[in-house]
Amino acid sequence: MIYVILGSLGFLVIHLLDIASLKRIPGLKPLTLIAGNGLVVYAAVMACLAPDKLSLPPWTGWLGWVLLPASLFMLVYSLFLNLPFKKTYVSQGAGPLVTGGLYALVRHPGVHWFALAMLALVLASGSSLMLIAAPIWVGLDVILAAIQDRFFFGKMFADYDSYRRRTPMLIPNRRSLSAFIHSLKQGGRTPEGRLP
Repeated sequence: MIYVILGSLGFLVIHLLDIASLKRIPGLKPLTLIAGNGLVVYAAVMACLAPDKLSLPPWTGWLGWVLLPASLFMLVYSLFLNLPFKKTYVSQGAGPLVTGGLYALVRHPGVHWFALAMLALVLASGSSLMLIAAPIWVGLDVILAAIQDRFFFGKMFADYDSYRRRTPMLIPNRRSLSAFIHSLKQGGRTPEGRLP
């Protein structure tokens, strides 16, 4: 159970990045990113390696191994490539508001890919502990995304209220799907024509 707690602590550390962005604390953004992600990854690996295993059919392990690289690629893409890495995670202050690419579809696309990665880890590892950890961490990710959305991003980005009105938080709708497709046709440009 210690790994579930360590992973949860990792999420809290990662979200200190928002406070570091608002307060413009030098060096804290990359530190929170490395420490928080390190805790989550370590906890997930250790939870997967826990000896208590689920009784799952063999095909679920194969499905997990197919879903895992796809979900991890999309998670990395949404958080570290669709967003400008240096401005978002290294430089002082908040980076630019990105409204194109996956961020035209929903305001927090990383939540979907993280949830899919957790499902993939449960299936691939067959770990009972991972089955406990995954819904806790996904729930924590959703709660922290809601906190970011409500309390931080409006202060960090001047146009966030307008973006919030036109783009759903987690569940795509017809309008956001259209904006996403339009963004892809524009080469990932935002509706305002800027590259992220």
